Amino acid sequence: LEETLRDMGVPFETEDDLRRRGTAKTPDVLLLTPVGMKVRKRRGREKVEVGDDTVARLEDRFAEATVVDDSGMGLGEDHAEKDNGYGEDEDGYEWKMICWIDSKALFGDVETHTDSVLPQAEGYVHRFGPGLVLYWFGHAPSDRLDDCFGDVTVLGGDLPESFLLPTGEVVGRGGRVLDFED
Repeated sequence: LEETLRDMGVPFETEDDLRRRGTAKTPDVLLLTPVGMKVRKRRGREKVEVGDDTVARLEDRFAEATVVDDSGMGLGEDHAEKDNGYGEDEDGYEWKMICWIDSKALFGDVETHTDSVLPQAEGYVHRFGPGLVLYWFGHAPSDRLDDCFGDVTVLGGDLPESFLLPTGEVVGRGGRVLDFED
């Protein structure tokens, strides 16, 4: 995690740095400046009226949920067949700001995420702003994992390929400066 962020030129403090400063609650990495990360927009999060057929469609999607990898797709599934609630077109993406990253060397199942990881992440949100929980071994479908009202982004597998810096530059692995559309 730290090596990749250094390689990308993203400034941060480590958990050890934060503890030396006396910070009580510490994510793995506190970014020295907020950065943007490109994520797929999640459908089905809008408010709906009771009785709206959208509720029934969402319940059907939850019933069909499968384990997903970092692309939001079911593990072992053909990505062209199912999108698990994420848009696939150009307009299906947005930039989300993050201020910290906490990585977990485990699979993010619903129970562990809800009972253990999310309360910890909520503390980071209150102290540092929105952030990223990175499950190195994948996670349950994103629409079954609470995102703290959009303040906690959940990824599985690896860091994003690029970050948007406050300067407007988009940096990728190896410190490459990318086009905004990448």
